[in-house]
Amino acid sequence: MTVNLKRIHHVAYRCKDAKETMEFYQRVLNMDFVLAIAEDQVPSTKAPDPYMHIFMDAGMGNVLAFFELPNSPEMGRDEQTPQWVQHIAFEVENMDALEAAKAHIEAEGLDVLGPVNHGIFKSIYFFDPNGHRLELVANTATEAQMKQLHEVAPAMIEEWSRTKRAPKHAAWLHEQD
Repeated sequence: MTVNLKRIHHVAYRCKDAKETMEFYQRVLNMDFVLAIAEDQVPSTKAPDPYMHIFMDAGMGNVLAFFELPNSPEMGRDEQTPQWVQHIAFEVENMDALEAAKAHIEAEGLDVLGPVNHGIFKSIYFFDPNGHRLELVANTATEAQMKQLHEVAPAMIEEWSRTKRAPKHAAWLHEQD
């Protein structure tokens, strides 16, 4: 049998406060609050551990979910991983939309980094109330650039696997900086 995935159903993260998180994503990113599930017992493990599980519409059938776990120790982050690594990235329509989003997010009182040029897209970065790093992306690549990156990807991963150094197959990306 071959697994045939349709899409990501949802991606779930922990939050400090479900209501605050829901309001942040509604206000800052205009996400619709789709639904909430609350239980006093974990369905999969039967552990007596109350939780609130909220689901936010991230567009085009994508769902971002959060768990508030009041009986668990205070949430932290993986201190062994740099803060810039773990993040949630959302695509916006174009550079005008990215600039407008940046202005809106800054007007909410949040610090925003960027736009940062990644060669094939530009991004801004900021944090939600839980400390999750968020990224908004405007694609700038051409079809030819994406095709070229797809073609060199296997060689890049093989070289990386051997050397643990950045392969130069796509060095042209940063010639645009």
